[in-house]
Amino acid sequence: MKLIIGLGNPGKKYEKTRHNFGFLAIDELQKQTPKDAILLKPDTFMNKSGKAVKEKAAYYKIKPQDIWVIHDDIDLPLGEYKISRGQGSAGHKGVQSIIDELGTKDFNRIRLGICPASGKPSNVEDFVLQKFTAEEEKIITGALDLLRSDFNKLN
Repeated sequence: MKLIIGLGNPGKKYEKTRHNFGFLAIDELQKQTPKDAILLKPDTFMNKSGKAVKEKAAYYKIKPQDIWVIHDDIDLPLGEYKISRGQGSAGHKGVQSIIDELGTKDFNRIRLGICPASGKPSNVEDFVLQKFTAEEEKIITGALDLLRSDFNKLN
């Protein structure tokens, strides 16, 4: 069994923000749920995501190697994504929370790019809490379609 977690912040205020890209990915994956998978959008704030992940993993007896964390990544161009495993948080507070709670980096990550073509913004914390523009939404819709297709091939 796999535990697939999309990272984001709960509440209407944060819907469709760049930091909630992980939540949007979970919504897309729910259209065609992979077999033997639990999809989770934690109801904790981003920097406390690890608590929810640890609780679900313990309840279902899921090993870190079978955990997939989907999150926004300012170091990747908008619309691109990268799959990695066993890496540090690179400053992402939600990922760091998961590392801290699980006591390991040995889990899978799908990093969803949110960096604009103009380059990394000077104030990343403000940038990630802004909503996607209409133009950006077109790009991420295509990326999420591709992600769903690729993810189903991985399972």
